[in-house]
Amino acid sequence: MEQVLVILLAIFIASILNILLKKLDLPTAIGYIFTGIVITQIFGAGHKNAESLEHISELGIVFLMFTIGLEFSFSELKAMRKQVFIYGTLQVFLSGVAFAFLAILIFHLDQKSAVIIGFALALSSTAIVLKMLNENGDIHASYGRKTLGILLFQDIAVIPILIMIEIFTKDVDVTTILITTLIHMLLFFTLLFLIGKYVLDAYLEYAIKSQNQEIFLLVIFFTVLGAAEVAHLFGFSYSLGAFFAGMLLAESHYKYQIEADLAPFRDLLLGVFFFAVGSRIQLSVIAQNILIILGLVIGIMVVKAIVIFLTLIFEQKRTSFKTALALSQIGEFALAIFVLAQNHNFISSTTSQILATVVILSMILTPFIIKNLTKLADKVFKEPILEHKISSVGFKNHIVVCGYGPLGKEVCNTINKQSLEYVLIEHDLTLYNQAIEDKQPAFFGNAAQMGVLEAINIKNAAAVIITFHNLEKIRLIAQAVIDVAPKAHIVARVRGKEEKDALKELSIDVVSTVGTLSKEMTKELLYCSIYDSIED
Repeated sequence: MEQVLVILLAIFIASILNILLKKLDLPTAIGYIFTGIVITQIFGAGHKNAESLEHISELGIVFLMFTIGLEFSFSELKAMRKQVFIYGTLQVFLSGVAFAFLAILIFHLDQKSAVIIGFALALSSTAIVLKMLNENGDIHASYGRKTLGILLFQDIAVIPILIMIEIFTKDVDVTTILITTLIHMLLFFTLLFLIGKYVLDAYLEYAIKSQNQEIFLLVIFFTVLGAAEVAHLFGFSYSLGAFFAGMLLAESHYKYQIEADLAPFRDLLLGVFFFAVGSRIQLSVIAQNILIILGLVIGIMVVKAIVIFLTLIFEQKRTSFKTALALSQIGEFALAIFVLAQNHNFISSTTSQILATVVILSMILTPFIIKNLTKLADKVFKEPILEHKISSVGFKNHIVVCGYGPLGKEVCNTINKQSLEYVLIEHDLTLYNQAIEDKQPAFFGNAAQMGVLEAINIKNAAAVIITFHNLEKIRLIAQAVIDVAPKAHIVARVRGKEEKDALKELSIDVVSTVGTLSKEMTKELLYCSIYDSIED
């Protein structure tokens, strides 16, 4: 019963803090971290359930990396090879060497211990950085792409760091370990590619044919967790496996629906992750070593930012500056490495606690830094802004058609004849497949889900046409559209005055009271209502 009370109190505190932070336009990650601190200080809940929290919170990062993967196909990753393999390698190596040298000077560690700690400090926080960039849309900005590329390499770099620990603690042959790791990498990518090409699409299609949201979610959960577990079996991180699973579905028309369905679970599990981060903070350690900790936080973040900026020196300076600041914190995986280092007597318990506190404080500062990146860049650089955002969808001033029934098909054909840009959303697999056969720009998804609407850039749409005849479905879709884009121009069909009156509160611009719209009426509707909206 006490555990239930602790959970209820944690949820209450987190909700209150996040409501306040939202009003201040601050990220929810801060609220979860402070909730973890408060609950731990009152109940000691973080220490009692540290292992359970760690496993649950890791799922948040796994789902985050999967949804990030949905935004990047293999062709896009190939285009990012410079950011991943050149900038990523340079950043990890140079930062690792610099911090290893500082670890010898400050903590008087031997070379082996210093190398492990140095490379742990070279890693940045995937959870916080990608969550922030995903929320503010900068994941597709030029600095966002470089940030993602370096973070991806850091995920890969975890493997050699773990190998180093194994080499330093056991009498093992280095060549054997390297060959084994290379073989595992080839097998992992081959297996994942084959599953994605020959199994995954069919598996998803069978789930969609069931017309059961629960079954579809179960399939997605199995896909994400299965890919993460396969990666782990081959010696890689769970999050790396989830990322590549997302990439396998990046070209799929199901991806917007998948992301919309997973978003609530991802965000809640990330909340647990940030709660776990807060629960690790020991105020007594901070009080006893406050000057050392503050000095290390500032020093490490400054050194890391300088190293990353110099790594990107030949890129546009403003972009390099923003990337350097975005990655200046220390990542969550460093916490796990410190525990391993302490268990193998590479560092003392006190040193481990100090370093862990430094990591967490750097993570707490990160949302404030990323939120103000543009302002900081404006103050430092007066050169022209050459940054650009690469939109994953690219739709603008387009018409969104919801449903591909008889009316939807007629509307799409009429819009197509007018040479207007449009996007079709359909949640019925049979109708969706029909739309694909008809070469319509169709995406599989539920138009009543805000995540799907955001993915097709509903805020910049010229108009939204709801072609369903079910009043409740029209109401749900219209409300979701208004929630995302309050000024949206919505067109719907109703059957009679009673249904028209029922939708008055939703401010739908154009409503037809005719049972079915003829081509002439559709054409008139488009010219009079939608086309005018585009010209405005």
